[in-house]
Amino acid sequence: MARIHVNGAPREFEAEPDTPLLWVLREQLGLTGTKYGCGIAACGACTVHLDGVPTRSCVRPVSTIGPDEKIVTIEGLSPDGSHPVQKAWVALDVPQCGYCQCGMVMAATALLKAKPNPTDADIDDAMSNICRCGTYNRVRAAIKSVAQGSTRNAGLQIQHRDGSVA
Repeated sequence: MARIHVNGAPREFEAEPDTPLLWVLREQLGLTGTKYGCGIAACGACTVHLDGVPTRSCVRPVSTIGPDEKIVTIEGLSPDGSHPVQKAWVALDVPQCGYCQCGMVMAATALLKAKPNPTDADIDDAMSNICRCGTYNRVRAAIKSVAQGSTRNAGLQIQHRDGSVA
C-alpha cells in the first residue's frame, strides 16, 4: 500500500510504481475532475498542483511523488466552487464543452498565485493548456477579472447564455 497527500489528506492506494498520477487520482481515489486528454503532457487537461506548481499528471509516475509533497486537484481547490477562479469561470461562461476546463482552472490558479496581476504575455506563457473549443479569449477575460477583483474584464465583453453581458 502506497500513500500520497491529496486535497489536504493522506490517501492510500495500490498501483505499480510507473503508474501515472492521473490514473491513481481517477481510478484508485475516485477524483475524476482531472481529465485524460493526450497522455503526453501536451494538452493540460490533467493539470493538478504539486506543491503549488501546475503539473501534468498524465506523465508523472506516482512513485516520484514524495510523502511530504502536496497534491491539489480541481476537487480540492474549493469544496463548493467558491474559489475566485472558479467563480470567474462561471460568471464569464468560460467553458464551451468544458472537458479541458478543470486543467485550465488549475493552471490559471497557479498563475494568479505566482503573479497576482499577470500581463497578457504572462497569461500566454502560463496557459499552455489546449482548448479544442477555442475559449482562449474567455480564459484570458476570467484571469484578468480575478486579477482585477471583479467578474468584468476591461475591453472584452462576454455574452452569457442568458443574454446578459459581462
